[in-house]
Amino acid sequence: MIKQKIAAGVIHTVPADMEKALTSDAQILAKWNGITPIQRNEWICWTTIVKKPETRAEHLERMVAELKEGERQPCCWPGCPHRRPKAKKWFK
Repeated sequence: MIKQKIAAGVIHTVPADMEKALTSDAQILAKWNGITPIQRNEWICWTTIVKKPETRAEHLERMVAELKEGERQPCCWPGCPHRRPKAKKWFK
């Protein structure tokens, strides 16, 4: 079995739990690899910036569902504070 490559973001790398979610479905992985590096970065940051493991799991589930629906980045997200200085005001 050949392992497909999972594209990374601009700043963030894909964590293990996200890699597992992305490789669970070939369609999801294809959609992930089809979005831009900045869009992938937004999904990674949106998923990993939360504090609680339960919230992170919810974000992973929502990411998979929204990628299936054709969404290219998280809705209602001010942006990665690691990449966009203006977004830092939303995170303490």
